[in-house]
Amino acid sequence: MTTSTPAPLFIGCAAGFSGDRVDAAGPVVDTLITRLVERGGSACLIFETLAERTLALAQLRRRADPQAGYEPLLELMLRPVLTRCLQHGIRIVSNFGAANPRAAAQLIQRMARELGLPTPRVAVIHGDDLSAPAQRALLRTHLGIQVDALQIASANAYIGAEPIAAALRAGAQIVVAGRVADPSLTLGPALAHYDWRADDWDALAGATMAGHLLECGAQVCGGYFADPGYKDVPDLAQVGFPVAEIDARGGCIIGKAEGTGGLVNLASVKEQLLYEVHDPAAYLTPDVVADISNAEVEQLGPDRVALRGVRGHARTGTLKVNVCHEGGWLAEGEISYAGPRAEARARLAAEVLRQRLPAHTLRIDLIGALSVMGDDNGTLLQATPAGMARDVRLRVAAACAERAQAEQLTREVTALYTCGPAGGGGVRTTLTPRLNTLSGLVPREAVPVSFEMLEAA
Repeated sequence: MTTSTPAPLFIGCAAGFSGDRVDAAGPVVDTLITRLVERGGSACLIFETLAERTLALAQLRRRADPQAGYEPLLELMLRPVLTRCLQHGIRIVSNFGAANPRAAAQLIQRMARELGLPTPRVAVIHGDDLSAPAQRALLRTHLGIQVDALQIASANAYIGAEPIAAALRAGAQIVVAGRVADPSLTLGPALAHYDWRADDWDALAGATMAGHLLECGAQVCGGYFADPGYKDVPDLAQVGFPVAEIDARGGCIIGKAEGTGGLVNLASVKEQLLYEVHDPAAYLTPDVVADISNAEVEQLGPDRVALRGVRGHARTGTLKVNVCHEGGWLAEGEISYAGPRAEARARLAAEVLRQRLPAHTLRIDLIGALSVMGDDNGTLLQATPAGMARDVRLRVAAACAERAQAEQLTREVTALYTCGPAGGGGVRTTLTPRLNTLSGLVPREAVPVSFEMLEAA
């Protein structure tokens, strides 16, 4: 008796965050089409565009305009490749729905009509948004009574891959989600393609870590990895985005779009594998607890690295929830000093601001001399002797409860132009509404998830 080899599954990623390059998808789609022609199987294109603050800001945009709240660059990212994806059967899965997946799905359908395409089957994922007043009791029970005092901008659970897989099994060509966990964008298509059991933990964990390698876009292909003279990356200006082949047991081979710059090697894969992983033996996701403590990577050839040996354990009974709430104002001001004694003049300007703003707790940075450490109380700045930097940008920031208090800081920074010290220029000031985050866990069964196949508009 012979067992047939399952058709391969190829998944490419064309965005790693909101604001990523909008021309990344083209080479990825070209590569997926080549793989399908050469080897058959199935292919999926993912876009990962959400972060905690990104989603809260999207929720605020939706409050101002009920038809807004999805990824602002959605059309720029998707329109150039939508025709080829639909013609070649490449499924599209993304969290670019953000706070308004339905509006994003409707935009995609409009794009398809404008491109002269048949209306695609677009599925919308529901369940992650917990910001409705009716869900306040759930948040209070599991995150504490402080929830009652918050002006909530967004509350979202990190849901998993199951509704994505269900939508794809039902024939969706495009799946639009809000806050699903980043690796679940990859696991969902793998679940649908290989039809794994819900408790096949090793396979789920392997595909989850494949998704983890893909989720940050060009990062695994040498982008965030590059460090000249230490970790050299060729043609970084044209860095490619990743393409993975996932096998029937969840193992993967990670590569990059053909004809692009960058690299995929053991070091870039190891860096991304460990990125944001708090415990390599227990990487918690909504779908599985992944264990990479005994995983292996192998360079198979140029820009081809295999990941094997990921183990999985039963998923937890809870889901992570982030509540973003209004938190006053962030006031920022910058001014530059250059030439002899520039650092001394920048330090004097900072001292002037301290004396002029005694009610403010100031974060002071000397960009070009001392600015990257966690030093909100100024201890490090005061303990570090003044240097001889000749090109310094003074940055001063403060978190303020009221706008009027924040505006005091911006006025005082502007006044440094003529009130001294000497030679300051290039003032920039900004007032930004602050969003704070409260995180916690809620029971999985309290967050029902589903999908809806959008009717053709």
